Amino acid sequence: MDLEFILTLSGIVCLLAFSGFFSGSETALTGASRARLHQMEQAGDHRAGTVNRLRDKKTKLISAILLGNNLVNILASALATSLLITLFGDVGVAYATLIMTALILIFSEVLPKTYALRRPIQVARFVAPVLTPIVFLLAPMVMGVNAVVDATLRIFGVKQQDEDPDVLSDAAQDELRGAIDLHSEDAGIIMHEKYMLDTILDMDEVDLSEIMIHRKNVETVDGNKPISEIIEQVLKSPYTRLPLWRDDPENIVGVIHAKDLLRAVIPLHGDYSNLTIDQIASDPYFVPETTTLRNQLNAFLERHAHFALVVDEYGALMGLVTLEDILEEIVGEISDEHDIDLAGVEIIEEDQVITKGTVTIRDLNRKCNWSLPDEEAATIAGLVISEAKIIPDEGQAFTFFGFQFDILKKERNQVTELKITRLETEDEA
Repeated sequence: MDLEFILTLSGIVCLLAFSGFFSGSETALTGASRARLHQMEQAGDHRAGTVNRLRDKKTKLISAILLGNNLVNILASALATSLLITLFGDVGVAYATLIMTALILIFSEVLPKTYALRRPIQVARFVAPVLTPIVFLLAPMVMGVNAVVDATLRIFGVKQQDEDPDVLSDAAQDELRGAIDLHSEDAGIIMHEKYMLDTILDMDEVDLSEIMIHRKNVETVDGNKPISEIIEQVLKSPYTRLPLWRDDPENIVGVIHAKDLLRAVIPLHGDYSNLTIDQIASDPYFVPETTTLRNQLNAFLERHAHFALVVDEYGALMGLVTLEDILEEIVGEISDEHDIDLAGVEIIEEDQVITKGTVTIRDLNRKCNWSLPDEEAATIAGLVISEAKIIPDEGQAFTFFGFQFDILKKERNQVTELKITRLETEDEA
């Protein structure tokens, strides 16, 4: 009896240890950082690679862990019940229930899972080599269990769906956005870096119409002018590339690159009589205003181009966009000695600015750490007109989205200058 008692008790202890192993393994393998494990695998950590391969078979892995965990728990409870009935009679069933519940809860569930939560990478690397053969051995039983589960779900009208790459991509983006917001709140990421990461994730949602230079602010060259005047204009311009038009400013027939112009005129030593601007201008590159930043960036890279003219659905010229404009959306303003300051934002106080109407909402949000919506309009003036439903006059003021917009200047039908004040919320008050 003593030997049998010792063997049974030892078996129960071993089974509880196995239960703890399965419980901790589940927590560690599902909670360990996928990015960190991938980095470790790339650095040559073979155990991290084993963890990643196990996680790729997520359904089989979880099913095998749950199957093994339930097997050892049920077997341990059965042995304990048999042992205590032998010692105490029928009341041993109650003793076994209470004792095994406490032991399984504390030592096979809470303790190993808590440890695994605190050290997920270390635990995952430790258990992965052990779990790999277990998952292989339990595979037939796991397949049977999954077949029963799928059949049961079909009875209730729940069908198995193929994995949708777009859905997975959205989930991954949401996870990244959450991580960025979380770390920025903890001061782990400075605000400039946060906007850079957010913009990269938003590149499929932002159209060229939101960042382009409007045609009103585009410097163009009249192809009907004498070649000497064109050369003078190009040399005085702060821009490297200028659209060339004939007869109508919207009839763009080419693009002049300052370097191409200089290469053509320098050998002529001032005699431009036989030179025509059409020989120098390159073909214009037109893109629709609904093109996303990501698609346009890829198009620039494929075409080895830096400059595109933006048109609407009717083919009318809307503006232009450059590779630098797209990069500035990600990294912020890029300035050199030839740039003209077009920011047009003057910060008066912490929550008050004076801005030009042509300033984009995205730039103002980036500069002031605000969150004005940019779904209906691209510029500050456009936002005010969109919300007010009128073309406002000087002196008028509007309040929406927690901000007050005072119209300071107006030219014809265009709002050219505004004062924007962020209002104090009830929580801040």
